[in-house]
Amino acid sequence: MFTDAAPRKGNLMLTLYHAPQSRSSRVIWLLEELAAPYALKKVTISRMDGSGGRDAANPHPDGKVPALVDDGQLITESGAIFLYLTDKFPGAGLGPRVGEALRGPYLTWLFYYGGVIEPVVNAVFGGVADNEAFQRTFRGKAEMDARLSGALAAGPYLMGERFTAADILIGSLGQFARQMMPPGAVVDDYLQRIASRPACVRAQAKDAA
Repeated sequence: MFTDAAPRKGNLMLTLYHAPQSRSSRVIWLLEELAAPYALKKVTISRMDGSGGRDAANPHPDGKVPALVDDGQLITESGAIFLYLTDKFPGAGLGPRVGEALRGPYLTWLFYYGGVIEPVVNAVFGGVADNEAFQRTFRGKAEMDARLSGALAAGPYLMGERFTAADILIGSLGQFARQMMPPGAVVDDYLQRIASRPACVRAQAKDAA
């Protein structure tokens, strides 16, 4: 459920601070999948082309997105937000609960995204991915591609038969920059499969509005 009304008291609504076509777009998709009540507050951010700028209305300490507020509590960083929301709405089944067999692999994918995928992608874009120190710490795109390809070859999702929020987090990269995901039909089919989900379609429409 989506609303642009003011957040209600009593922990009944989340507020997502969002900049269109940015990392916060994936959080809209997750909120739609969860059928969570939320308010969307658009803010400006500094863009790679030099446009935009920091928005005083944005509570993120670095002026970035996503930033999520729940009952006065601020959560930032995509992986943290995804874990927070799937734990808050466990009935949706988008994140294995504590004690479930898949909890460990699920957490691994969320943290692998922030700890490896994001640094590697940004290093490739920035032209510094061949730096030896970087390679020792994060490896490179070839290793990242191999890990993703291996999981998706066994698919149809990152965690086998179960679609989770990890597919939203990592799959959103392919929607933003297909070349940063492994090449081939397996990944093409995967990206098409997740993009056709009704929640994704709704989120893309709201992101573009």
